[in-house]
Amino acid sequence: MSDPVRLAKRVAELARCSRTDAEQYIKNGWVRVDGRVVEDPAHPVSSEAVVVDPAARVEAVEPATLLLHKPAGFDTISGPRPAAALVSPATRWPEDPSGVALLERHFHRLTPLVPLDAEASGLMVLTQDGRVWRRLTEDRDDIEQEYVVEVRGEIAPYGLRKLNHGLHYNGRPLPPCKVSWQNEIRLRFALKGVQGGQLRDMCAQVGLEAVSIRRLRIGKVSLAKMPAGLWRYLPVGERF
Repeated sequence: MSDPVRLAKRVAELARCSRTDAEQYIKNGWVRVDGRVVEDPAHPVSSEAVVVDPAARVEAVEPATLLLHKPAGFDTISGPRPAAALVSPATRWPEDPSGVALLERHFHRLTPLVPLDAEASGLMVLTQDGRVWRRLTEDRDDIEQEYVVEVRGEIAPYGLRKLNHGLHYNGRPLPPCKVSWQNEIRLRFALKGVQGGQLRDMCAQVGLEAVSIRRLRIGKVSLAKMPAGLWRYLPVGERF
């Protein structure tokens, strides 16, 4: 049995490339050791079968952004039931259309963004990408979010008009937004700068009780048909 060597050294020999390129192949999931993808260039190998995918390309290691359909009852940013705990290789949406190859490193140092009330469900963002972090943190109040709210009760006179413009929250007037009936029991909200508890309070101000709240969209990125508890990748090039 030969002495163990770093996987990057073995890959460099097999692919006849530099050690730097070999490390890039490994980090991007192009290398298998005994049939299993290994992403650590320092992984020791001796007699194991090391295979470099023929399609391997030297490319930058792109940080990942994950889109989760958060079920009701889980916390987005902080709290005793973090929704981030639901994200694992096993809970990736089988119909994820992104084309992004699943890598173990995509689950490290994920930051949850854009708060969503614990009792609400819907689109949640977790990212490793500083560009996405800046966009959804610094520009959050300028990005439209879309929700569907199931309600019960009798809406007050001119209630829909007031929902669109004319209500207050936390002692301040709310800016105009777009609210319409989706059907007899569901309202669709499109608004910016959403605060915790705001939608439930808006409904109460016009005589309605919010039974459930689901976030459908953040900017240009939508929940689509992804079931609750599953996640998909934000495709490369797609922007909020």
